[in-house]
Amino acid sequence: MLSPAEARQKFRTGLRVPTSGYCPGWTQANLLSLPRDHAYDFLLFAQRNPKACPVLDVTEPGQTSASIFAGDLRTDLPGYRVYRDGQLVDERTEVTSLWRDDLVSFLIGCSFTFEAALQQAGVPVRHIDMGTNVPMYRTNRECRPAGALSGPLVVSMRPVAAELVPTAVRVTSRYPAVHGAPVHVGAPGLLGIEDLACPDFGDAVEIRPGEVPVFWACGVTPQAAVMRSRPPFAIAHAPGHMAITDVRDCEFQVP
Repeated sequence: MLSPAEARQKFRTGLRVPTSGYCPGWTQANLLSLPRDHAYDFLLFAQRNPKACPVLDVTEPGQTSASIFAGDLRTDLPGYRVYRDGQLVDERTEVTSLWRDDLVSFLIGCSFTFEAALQQAGVPVRHIDMGTNVPMYRTNRECRPAGALSGPLVVSMRPVAAELVPTAVRVTSRYPAVHGAPVHVGAPGLLGIEDLACPDFGDAVEIRPGEVPVFWACGVTPQAAVMRSRPPFAIAHAPGHMAITDVRDCEFQVP
């Protein structure tokens, strides 16, 4: 039961783990840092695709903390990805030497935030039980483009017993700022997902008899847009390795 500050200290000293299940009750966020010249395009992209890219905070250029994140955005996540011209060129546990004064950082809602609420409602979360990362998939659904940015919707998947699907929908719909209700239930082929055992990001999980795959919009969607649109430089979280903020989950819950 670490506090956000305690968790960030562990990540700062090199701990690299998926953060699902970390710091229950505290909101987690995706990170995308782009040069100022590309930040407006992404802000517009997020505004046009709020289900996948719910913006929780935006920094000033070069700023290394945010109003909801008192740590250091360069060191206090457990994993980072570095992109140049849309290509993944590096994965690191810190990005201090790569930081630029023109980087604008976006903190984007993450579905990890509502997982404690799912568990409290009696809906098991398989990847937490297994101690693995959540499975994430590119889909055949296109996001609305904005400026130079375009890309596919990415989804996260959690197996849910058929009789608990209404509960999962009800619980997560109360968290619209962190992706909210599912975008699809069952039939992964309708999303263009050919094999649930081969996620594009994260780890595969078992789907047991009587369970159906339930899909939520995912904050890795911005990275798919970076890969498609090829901005000259970007820093992002490693999928599943989130920024743990200083805001309580309940602050993003609606009645």
